[in-house]
Amino acid sequence: MKTRVTEKLGIRYPIVQGGMMWVGTAELSSAVSNAGGLGVLTALTQPTPDALAREIERCRGMTDAPFGVNLTILPAIKPPPYEAYLDVILDSGIRILETAGNNPKEFIARAKARGVTLIHKCVAVRHALSAQRNGVDIVSIDGFECAGHPGEDDIPGLVLIPLAVQALDIPVIASGGIGDGRGMAAALALGAEGINMGTRFCATKEAPIHDNIKQALVNASERDTRLILRTLHNTARVFRNAVSEQVAATESRPGGCQFEDIRPLVSGALGAAALANGDVDGGIITAGQVVGLINDVPSCAELITRMVAECRESLRVASERAAGLSPGGIATSRRKNCADQH
Repeated sequence: MKTRVTEKLGIRYPIVQGGMMWVGTAELSSAVSNAGGLGVLTALTQPTPDALAREIERCRGMTDAPFGVNLTILPAIKPPPYEAYLDVILDSGIRILETAGNNPKEFIARAKARGVTLIHKCVAVRHALSAQRNGVDIVSIDGFECAGHPGEDDIPGLVLIPLAVQALDIPVIASGGIGDGRGMAAALALGAEGINMGTRFCATKEAPIHDNIKQALVNASERDTRLILRTLHNTARVFRNAVSEQVAATESRPGGCQFEDIRPLVSGALGAAALANGDVDGGIITAGQVVGLINDVPSCAELITRMVAECRESLRVASERAAGLSPGGIATSRRKNCADQH
């Protein structure tokens, strides 16, 4: 499956694994890359830049295929040493960098000077245009269905993807709400040249997540996510559990709430522990609406092979249906129906 995305990234299929906190480790990333997609390590999952360097080498020992590293840059009271993480990424010879959040021009310039291909994930066309002007190579556009932070505009992928494709000259990767080959075919039909999946890859054998969490994703419906932090203008889509319900209830109190009121509930450490020990109600678990489409826990290779076949079949069927809707196709269908009646 050749698109500008596969050519720029050097991968067989235009399928990118989302850079997920606590999940984007060598086990998952190497499995995705070995299956023909692009695996992505999450830099900030590692506690220090030195630990990231070791994780990169560990991943290299598990795959000969290309993989990338995600570096999400967000404002914080005590921000991580972003520049030190970037130093490690560049000095380790990583050729593909996915960024999200803020995207400082100096980070882009440093990466480009080292020949790195830059993917920037964003949630609005105006942000995508800014990323293009700043020199990124590919934009990953995140629709409202996505896990994590969908922004504050609430624009779903069916609208956001073609808008981004129309506005940009660089390739677009569709992200949010995609979990099977039908969604992949739809994204390609809308003009995207690749897809990004996070939640779907969480429910795979190689994902470093407790089986209880994977089974909860399988059992969930499309209604089993929750929007939290809306009143703080930092909207996040997460799995519907006891903790996210408590956060939402706190936010809905008369007079609202301050971040300090919910800080213990949204602790990253609690979420990481829940993923590791399998306590579904133990912390915030990030998940997108695509959980409604997840019915099993395959290996990454099984998932990608199945998706590619399903995508091709969906495009073939759609093409045949479109041909039947053309003037010539309608006339042929009418003649056939008439002949059948006589």
